[in-house]
Amino acid sequence: MLTEIRIDGLGVISTATAQFHAGLTCLTGETGAGKTMVVTSLHLLSGARADAGRVRRGAARAVVEGRFTVEEVHAGARDEVEKVLESAGAQRDDDGSIIAVRTVGSDGRSRAHLGGRGVPAAVLSDFTAPLLTVHGQNDQLRLQRPDQQLAALDQFAGESTAALLRKYRLARRTWLDARNELLERTARSRELALEADRLKHSLDEIDSLAPEPGEDERIVEEVRRLSDLDSLREAATAAHDALAGPADAPGEGSGALDLLGVARARLESSEDRVLSELAPRLGDAVSVVVDLTTELSTYLSDLPSDPGALDSLLNRQAELKTLTRKYAPDIDGVLAWAHDARGRLDSLDVSEDALAALSAEVESAAEQVREAARKLTTARTKAAKKLAAAVSSELGGLAMGRAKLEVQVRPVPASAQDSAPIMLGGSELHAGSSGVDEAEFRLSAHSGAQSLPLSRSASGGELSRVMLALEVVLASSEHGSTMVFDEVDAGVGGRAAVEIGRRLAQLARTHQVIVVTHLPQVAAFADTHLVVDKVDDGKGVNSGVRTLTTEERVVELARMLAGLDDTETGRAHAEELLATARSEKEAVAPAAG
Repeated sequence: MLTEIRIDGLGVISTATAQFHAGLTCLTGETGAGKTMVVTSLHLLSGARADAGRVRRGAARAVVEGRFTVEEVHAGARDEVEKVLESAGAQRDDDGSIIAVRTVGSDGRSRAHLGGRGVPAAVLSDFTAPLLTVHGQNDQLRLQRPDQQLAALDQFAGESTAALLRKYRLARRTWLDARNELLERTARSRELALEADRLKHSLDEIDSLAPEPGEDERIVEEVRRLSDLDSLREAATAAHDALAGPADAPGEGSGALDLLGVARARLESSEDRVLSELAPRLGDAVSVVVDLTTELSTYLSDLPSDPGALDSLLNRQAELKTLTRKYAPDIDGVLAWAHDARGRLDSLDVSEDALAALSAEVESAAEQVREAARKLTTARTKAAKKLAAAVSSELGGLAMGRAKLEVQVRPVPASAQDSAPIMLGGSELHAGSSGVDEAEFRLSAHSGAQSLPLSRSASGGELSRVMLALEVVLASSEHGSTMVFDEVDAGVGGRAAVEIGRRLAQLARTHQVIVVTHLPQVAAFADTHLVVDKVDDGKGVNSGVRTLTTEERVVELARMLAGLDDTETGRAHAEELLATARSEKEAVAPAAG
């Protein structure tokens, strides 16, 4: 919900602040006072293109700041907002609200901020999309687009159609994946066959050498060892002989072990207590030397005695290097490449049997798409009749009593350039992401008139009322978002204007509704009435926005009644309008908030 907006240097507005509340807010004021600038500011907060021509003359820039809360909107919208805030690194204010800012320089440069962080204008659009919908005169053009008409139909149909659309999209994705694979295999059969041959040759080469994980690293260590074999044997033998004595000259005193034994025997035989106490320490030394001698013997026995062992390792190392030169930097990488290559080889089967099996898979997936598309079309056709009846009923009270909306659901033929057509009902159709259907809203202006597409049959004012009627009908599907209407009452007066006010009040039961209006009959239904005042102080025109009290509302409504604000008749008529609107609103549930 939009709770506050501040505008600086935009059009005729030098500085203005407006507070917004739940329910229906009407914005009025004399022509040229700056009501449109309020709508323009909301467009800017929605990420619309910045126009330097909107910057107030003499100002360096225009700044629009909006404060939003999200507790009132439905869970889906809250989730979307949270994702945008998280991705942008935006922060909430102390009260939990989020502040969005758009700045437009007189040089045309634009900047946007969300939650205190600078962001692209597109991020503001993503943020406000689930929270704010602005129906200005240009925004009514959305209703003329076929994709928007289909989206409105699906929204009206609700979860039943949404579930069918999800099933269709899943089936379509499966079908497209299988179809693309079949097309690739068929069109590139020779190329894929050559690739398969290359992969088989490479895998045969790797399998023939049967490398083991980490084998190349182990060989490097072993080669290093064998290259130093003579020096290693010489060092170990010398150390062993020094401890145990040379093998070719055995005898007492020839090695450290014998000498330690002699020393220990002498100490043990001494009658001197000090010398005899040293004997056990020599015993420990003997034990250590015995262990070292044993380990050196084992080391010597483990040294390769085959003079060809080094050559064998060098040959194996050379074989493995032929693999690492071709496939990966090391043997572990070669094994990983081989694993991936086997998977790729499995997918390159272009034999007739493989293509026939894949073709059958594609046809089976296509049938799933056709079945899902049929069910989706049936559900949409059924919903289209209900939507047309509901909107036509609403139009009856909006000065379009004999107008009738027709919602047509029809298949979309595949074009000659269609990349993925599908046969359905004997026709080749375009299988788009939203189904095989398109929706068209057609309006007949009066009884017996031919129904024509909205773009050809509706004036600007009529299109505004069709938009309002559609929003009222769709209002039950979502709660809490803010809807802004500009000039929705164009070309309307009298009782029809009262009906527009009533329907806006009805819409405000589930949404925050902000309306720029020239009609006192509409403004009388407001829960909050804002007025844009224009003041000319001789230095220029400046406009501000203020909230009206009950008495001030009477004066403003009287002014809107053909400038009767200074007459008792005008005020009496304004009070009557307020009383009528109040009784109408009391007859239904109270506004949200």
